[in-house]
Amino acid sequence: MALLQIIYSLFLSLLSKRFLFVLIGGVVAFLVTYLLSFAVIGWCRRAGWLDRPTVERRRLHKKAVPRLGGVAMFLSFVLVSLAVYATNFSQEVKGDELVRYWLLLAACILIVIVHTYDDIKGLKPLPKLLAQTVAVVIVLGPFAGQFHGTFFFGFSNPFFHRDNLPWFQESILTLFIHDTAITWLAVPAILLTWFWIVGMMNTVNLIDGSDGLATGIVGLTGLFITIISWTLHQYSLAILSAIFTGAVLGFLPHNWHPAKIFMGDSGSQFLGLGLAVLSIIGGAKAALALMVLGIPILDVAVVMIGRIRRGQSPVHFDLNHIHHRLLATGLTVQQLCYVFYGFTFLFGVLALFLSRIYKLLGLGLVGMTMIALFIWIDYRQRHGALPAVLDKPLPKSLEGQDGNADMDVTVGIPHPPSAGHL
Repeated sequence: MALLQIIYSLFLSLLSKRFLFVLIGGVVAFLVTYLLSFAVIGWCRRAGWLDRPTVERRRLHKKAVPRLGGVAMFLSFVLVSLAVYATNFSQEVKGDELVRYWLLLAACILIVIVHTYDDIKGLKPLPKLLAQTVAVVIVLGPFAGQFHGTFFFGFSNPFFHRDNLPWFQESILTLFIHDTAITWLAVPAILLTWFWIVGMMNTVNLIDGSDGLATGIVGLTGLFITIISWTLHQYSLAILSAIFTGAVLGFLPHNWHPAKIFMGDSGSQFLGLGLAVLSIIGGAKAALALMVLGIPILDVAVVMIGRIRRGQSPVHFDLNHIHHRLLATGLTVQQLCYVFYGFTFLFGVLALFLSRIYKLLGLGLVGMTMIALFIWIDYRQRHGALPAVLDKPLPKSLEGQDGNADMDVTVGIPHPPSAGHL
């Protein structure tokens, strides 16, 4: 009988006005992105804004491909979210949540403008890092001695769940701050927020190296953020996350192998910024993002450390990323996406149902999965499927594959990736 009551209450919640906003917002955003992508493809072809493979700078794709798909996703997110906030729903949104929305929108506008220019004309790493930093400042919303936006001020304590206890037993472990006042004590929280947002933007940027990879991973992650926001009764955030998710997944049919359009820097940076901010608004979702995106995040860390150990710049381009290595073992682009989608879905489900302390074990499972993938790749490497030294000629299994990453004829003479500055 209790189970029937739970099912009945869940059914009633699905019929609520709020859930209809979530569902309709996500579906409409999907359709708007899908339709806008046709217009952006034609626009890019007429203007000549294409990612072209050349003899000197060979790509993973054979034909010239439009590369401003991020504009379609961004416009869809903006148009649909503004339409939703223009309805009676906005009356249910708290004032501080509305402020965070406008700050996120302003930061996204800056990022998309700067990186659309980068997609068309090209920018050096420093101006892009500066734009990312300014976007973080906008998200923080410092004004009149207070932070009015979103920032990473602490963590949920996995071991204790009470208040009015010694600091290490509190349910929330804060970084020296207990309010939104702009003081020197807020510096650690500001730095952590900067690291989280900029790191997420560049992580998405770096996994955008194969058709459909980043789009699907971010779309699934956004879906899980929507679900957990709903279960926490954070309805306005659930609606915003659903719109973001729909806007991303609407691009996937165009970005699926062989891609008709790439998202470009404008897309990967917008997706990373949106994901980073949505995962820390309201709390309890950063651990989910870490679990779901754990493999790409660890991959970025391992590759950058390896570059530094070899005396290279951490932003040096090579084929050491795990998606490049998996392609070199013989996986097709579609199979590569299925592998990453599967891990994303698995860790997302675990993050939804695991309690605080067990999420630590979940993060450990992510690390073990990463190690297992490296062991499997090493096994394939030893049996001749993957070159042991990355300055050897391009593996035949990678030739002719579509993707968003740059690649030289000889792997040891890299060029900066088209997707970004890391």
